[in-house]
Amino acid sequence: MCKPLIFCLTPVKNEAWILERFLKCTSLWADHIIISDQSSTDGSREIAQKFPKVTLIDNPTQGYSEPVRQQMLLAEARRTPGPKILFSLDADEFLTANFLTSPEWDSILSAAPGTVIGIQWPEIEVNFSDLTYFYYPTILPVGFVDDESEHKTQLIHGRRVPIPAGSRMLDLTEIKLMHYCLVDIDRFKSRIRWYQCFEHLTLKKKPIDLYRFYHKVRFISPQVIAKVPSEWIEGYEERGIDMSSVNRDGSYRWDREVLEYFREHGTEKFRRLAIWDVDWSKLRDELYPEESAKGLSDPRSKFDKLIHRWLEYTQPDFSLYATPWIGRKLFHNCVQTALCSLGW
Repeated sequence: MCKPLIFCLTPVKNEAWILERFLKCTSLWADHIIISDQSSTDGSREIAQKFPKVTLIDNPTQGYSEPVRQQMLLAEARRTPGPKILFSLDADEFLTANFLTSPEWDSILSAAPGTVIGIQWPEIEVNFSDLTYFYYPTILPVGFVDDESEHKTQLIHGRRVPIPAGSRMLDLTEIKLMHYCLVDIDRFKSRIRWYQCFEHLTLKKKPIDLYRFYHKVRFISPQVIAKVPSEWIEGYEERGIDMSSVNRDGSYRWDREVLEYFREHGTEKFRRLAIWDVDWSKLRDELYPEESAKGLSDPRSKFDKLIHRWLEYTQPDFSLYATPWIGRKLFHNCVQTALCSLGW
């Protein structure tokens, strides 16, 4: 039996801040890297084209659709004949460097067709000069030993790879998937502002549910935070790949897209969402200096602001690894139920 080819399937839209690091690391283990680019304007395409293992394809869709982009990536990979192992990673995700020495890598290569590969997902932060992490408490299915199964996923936060009924799971215990989304906290905040707007518009999700979901990683107990083990990054750094510095550009595409929502729908529609931690008038002046900032003042009432303060104050009881007193959690839930009846 011939050795399977390993593919990395990655959607990209303005990821120049981290893409070169991602491609350097991924090129060490992937035979082919397929990048689906959705109209990047920050140099992402030019970065991708520098790497010989990269196949760059265009995603011409205007809106956000995980089913469209994942089907596009999967179809491109399946144009190559023969056995394949597919990994679906975002540009801010990195296999820990111990894949170079871990026997788990051999177990991936020898897994039967139809096997789904699950992996732990440590969230990486930069604390002064150290990289630290905490685990997002889930096993993320990001790999698949391809058997041509159909892939179905949802609009957002859906399955990245096919998961056929009755499929075998191979859950890795040594190799992890480092998620770098928190290393630039301003980028992360911009991103979750957009997520809330998008899901509120398209999926009609309630503001409180969106707040609780997208702020789970706030107020994490220091007891679950640890320094990144040296074996996670040494293999990369020995090959000259910088895994610690952060390229903070301070201008994020999600802010532009939220401003587009304001232009189309007005600000009143979004007043209950937790997106008013920035001065949108100032941002529009910076991003679109040719336009007037009229109409972008904070639309929240005093009551709205009070609810947002309450959500932030109580979030420690809803964050990852929280263990609140049961009576307090019950009281919070009763308040939330009442607020939801008022449109929250």
